[in-house]
Amino acid sequence: MRIVAGILKGRHIEPPKSFDARPTTDFAKEGLFNVLNNYFNFESVRALDLFAGSGNISFELFSRGCSDITAIEINDKYVKSIISYAARFDCNSIQVLKIDVYGFLKHCRQTYDIIFADPPYQEANYQLINELVFSNQLLRENGWLIMEHSRDTDLSKLQNLKQLRKYAGVNFSVFYIENY
Repeated sequence: MRIVAGILKGRHIEPPKSFDARPTTDFAKEGLFNVLNNYFNFESVRALDLFAGSGNISFELFSRGCSDITAIEINDKYVKSIISYAARFDCNSIQVLKIDVYGFLKHCRQTYDIIFADPPYQEANYQLINELVFSNQLLRENGWLIMEHSRDTDLSKLQNLKQLRKYAGVNFSVFYIENY
């Protein structure tokens, strides 16, 4: 995996050998961030990366100027890898928490401009993520919840769906509330 743009452009992230997650492809990530560039000034964004895995999305956000990033990951090896790369890249604005995503969302009192969720496809509870984010009002005004999923997953019935972006086999469903 490589960082697509920004101050870390071209740097590679090699997850642990036992990494069995499916990281967001460079192609899909580049497409998504091209869209996000039109809506957000990354320097003022507070971001939440759920199911952070390799930290791929967190590092891309940092590289583009985001200075307030929380990465949530339950797997100890993945957490250690993210922390290691954060130190290597001098990314002191990425806070990594080893905690269950659903538990975190239930008790979270922070608000975010971008919440990115890339759960393991076979274990994903997209509806619960959506419900927790919106019922706990975790998005700031004009904030987005972005959920990555396969083309076989239909999230059209979830509340506040506004966009569906497709990049080969990777889909991003974007949720937000218009006109706060």
